[in-house]
Amino acid sequence: MTSTGTPRRRHRIREHAIEEILHTARRLLVQEGPTAVTLRAIAREMNMTAPGLYRYYASHHDLIQALASHLYEELAAALAAARDRQPASDPGRRMRAVCRELRRWALAHPREFGLLFTKPLTDADTTPGTAAHDASWRFGGILLELMVQLWHLGGIRPPDDLDDRWITQLGEVREHLAGEAVPPQVIYVFVSCWARLYGAVAVEVFGHLDFALTDPEPLFEQTLDDILTSLGRLTH
Repeated sequence: MTSTGTPRRRHRIREHAIEEILHTARRLLVQEGPTAVTLRAIAREMNMTAPGLYRYYASHHDLIQALASHLYEELAAALAAARDRQPASDPGRRMRAVCRELRRWALAHPREFGLLFTKPLTDADTTPGTAAHDASWRFGGILLELMVQLWHLGGIRPPDDLDDRWITQLGEVREHLAGEAVPPQVIYVFVSCWARLYGAVAVEVFGHLDFALTDPEPLFEQTLDDILTSLGRLTH
């Protein structure tokens, strides 16, 4: 064995262990809910001791941050694939495809969607400085990039007057625009569109439309039409 063979092997073993830990954490999340995802439960499922698991994740916070990051990366990859199946010259069609894929992924993975977007565990936080922050913005950046492309095409009608209190609140979004000088009034439109998209997906995923609708898809599509109209590009 070469002198570098042992470190490489150890790295592979560690990577495999981390993959198994995250797979087990996700299975517990799906089968039993977010409160079931504990270091002790994962160690038991993997026939490990709890102290043995600490070599990979020092705390419950670190574990949940890693799981959230993994899920955001998976979701971002799914949205990017849906985007890239549409022509780059038509960001309106790309946006529609991305929004539909978000709904599809959320309906297929309701517990994972809940962990990311309802934050049932405080350790799933994505504020600046947390490990999951950048991963969450890789997901968000797909939507934001398309919104910026639509803004460049014209058609967005931002509000004439925007309360100064919005300027500060929209600051973090502006940091993720890669130097694009997007007016805060337009960023406000972006955020309001995201709120409508998230709301339409969340009420369906969590069953809050069951009292009225057996098939919420037409309502989602109407919401999507409204969003694309706000972004200046209503295309089917």
